[in-house]
Amino acid sequence: MTDSALDTTKVRDHKEDLFTAKPWQLVWRRFSKHLLAVISLWFLILLALTAIFADQVAPYDPFKVQRLRTLAPPTGIHLFHEGQFVGPFVYGLSRERDPNTARVLYETDPDKVLPIQLFYTGDDYNFLGLFKSNIHLFGVDDRREQINLLGTDDLGRDVFSRLMHGGRVTLSAGLVGVIFAFVLGLTLGSISGYFGGWIDSSIQRLMEFIRSIPTIPLWMGLAAALPIAWDPIFVYVLITLILALIGWTHLARVVRGQFMAIRNEDFVMAARLAGASEYRIITKHMLPSMTSYIIAALTLAVPEMILGETALSFLGLGLRPPVVSWGVLLQDAQNLRSISMAPWLLSPGLAVVLTVLAFNFLGDGLRDAADPYGQ
Repeated sequence: MTDSALDTTKVRDHKEDLFTAKPWQLVWRRFSKHLLAVISLWFLILLALTAIFADQVAPYDPFKVQRLRTLAPPTGIHLFHEGQFVGPFVYGLSRERDPNTARVLYETDPDKVLPIQLFYTGDDYNFLGLFKSNIHLFGVDDRREQINLLGTDDLGRDVFSRLMHGGRVTLSAGLVGVIFAFVLGLTLGSISGYFGGWIDSSIQRLMEFIRSIPTIPLWMGLAAALPIAWDPIFVYVLITLILALIGWTHLARVVRGQFMAIRNEDFVMAARLAGASEYRIITKHMLPSMTSYIIAALTLAVPEMILGETALSFLGLGLRPPVVSWGVLLQDAQNLRSISMAPWLLSPGLAVVLTVLAFNFLGDGLRDAADPYGQ
């Protein structure tokens, strides 16, 4: 068989695979060609795993105060000591104070080599409230020394450990908020677009009223109304609910427009003539027809919730200490002194930027892959 015949056979087999492939297989094939979306997917999977297993990944207790290690710079990881390979290790830190400015200065101690140990036995923790453990992914076997990948804050707390635990709160707040907004948006948007009439007008007026409320004055009023003595977990749940109550309107508008476009399609009319109930037509026929778009819209809505929680916590209008979130961590970098002396305190801001970009790239890839007219 000639090369041209082989090429023709491969093309024919490829077309047959496309004709017989399931819809999700076609979506995945188109999605896998979007390089940034695939990279973002793996990044978000890694981020989710670190958030779930933050207790194990973080080398120290995020609330552990070290008065003799305040604003320590990030610890450098080395492989060679005096020209010889000794594996990953860190040098110890010597602390001294500037006699003129009274500023604390840190210098590496080349005589103190601290090998990095995997599955290190360190601070105790309760894993998701299920059981107690003290196994951490890495650490150094010296109670007077630490490995601070992102330095420490003004109380000597490890920024990397606090970043891992803060990611759990920020990501969960975004996801929970999106789920609530997702349910509200789908329910009210589908009802508005399917029935129309006075129901549609009432829901549209409600959406316009919510969108017309200025968010910053609203949050300032809520922050003033929330008692400081309230449990931080209750405040966390309240913040996510309010984010959802404000953020559902965009998805509802989109769902309404899609429903108005397809409510007179042949498959909807056939289901109605077959005696299907209104609930079944909406949930079994119309919503599944736009599942791919809803997934893409849901992915693009998550970064909005994350940015909302981070901005509100940064301004002191959202979550407050002792809750650890990326927005709460950024409160330590609100003044010029912290930025100039300890720029590593801005690392939560970098985490927010990377996470939002990853969700946006993932949403773009899903939207392009779910496009029925895409190639």
